[in-house]
Amino acid sequence: MSDTFLQLRGLSKRFGPQVILNAIDLDIPLNSHTTVIGRSGIGKSVLLKCISGLLKPDAGTIRLSNSTKSIPQCAYMFQQNALFDSLNVFENIALPLREKEKVSAQRLSEQVNRLIDQLDLQNAATKYPAEISGGMKKRVALARALITKPEIILFDEPTTGLDPERKFSVFDMIRNYRQQFGFTVLMVSHDVPEVFGITDQVAWLDAGKIRYWGPPNDLLESPPMELAGFLNPRLSTDKPAA
Repeated sequence: MSDTFLQLRGLSKRFGPQVILNAIDLDIPLNSHTTVIGRSGIGKSVLLKCISGLLKPDAGTIRLSNSTKSIPQCAYMFQQNALFDSLNVFENIALPLREKEKVSAQRLSEQVNRLIDQLDLQNAATKYPAEISGGMKKRVALARALITKPEIILFDEPTTGLDPERKFSVFDMIRNYRQQFGFTVLMVSHDVPEVFGITDQVAWLDAGKIRYWGPPNDLLESPPMELAGFLNPRLSTDKPAA
């Protein structure tokens, strides 16, 4: 297995009296794809938001292995893409560079156009989100995530609301572009067991704890009793967690 890239130690988060994350330990290998699974409302998205800095943990550490940095250079892909309707595709992709880095107009244009070419968005560059397909919106959101050259991309339920064919298209997109750009993936998904076809390891979150971490095939071959029903494809239609 690859070297550890990101370490979570004792990560805890509560909202009032409700404990969401309870002293979680988790290792994310370098250049890997890890998927967090669990029932609806269990705190999967809360975990991603703590890692990204959108939420502040109550306790614990989030750090890169062998680094003094507390938060990795990461990008967050939201469930519904979170594209700005008033900006065209080029402007949506360019937004993080304009907000976070001081770059010349020429350099910004070069970087955005390079990603537009790499993600095959040439015909959509001047279009607005309402004018492009759902699959193309996913690619625009991914291009916007990639523009800052993140070490890790956090995917929060990337196939929400999609039919089975489009779900697998999104999974293929993530797998192919991870290989092309070399980023680490941490994904939250309720598409079990379909997502097991692209993930390197699975982390099962339940009652605030990671109950399983390891290869998806091992989990399928001998699942804990509490998870057996959840792994049944006929029962894998839970709504995404908050």
